[in-house]
Amino acid sequence: MGVSFTADGPPFAEPWQAQAFALAVQLHAQGAFTWPEWSQTFAGELASAPGADYYDCWVAALEQLASERGLVSVDALGERRQAWADAYRRTPHGRPVEL
Repeated sequence: MGVSFTADGPPFAEPWQAQAFALAVQLHAQGAFTWPEWSQTFAGELASAPGADYYDCWVAALEQLASERGLVSVDALGERRQAWADAYRRTPHGRPVEL
């Protein structure tokens, strides 16, 4: 899955991708980081993981900047990741995953 910028399809393959995009824009608007800082961090994520999913790199860049700026701790990110993994495992097939 990736991003599709065709005229006949949505720009995001999954809702979480749109949410991650909006979060980056909002954090920038609130002054959490400058756009050059964002670009540099995101480019670093893309470069460090050739072939990785675009929005996985986007989220990794968000997590890095958020933790560097003290907006969230690395421990809290790990706990949230684990909570989603647990929720995914206990959700019946075909149902939306919820925390």
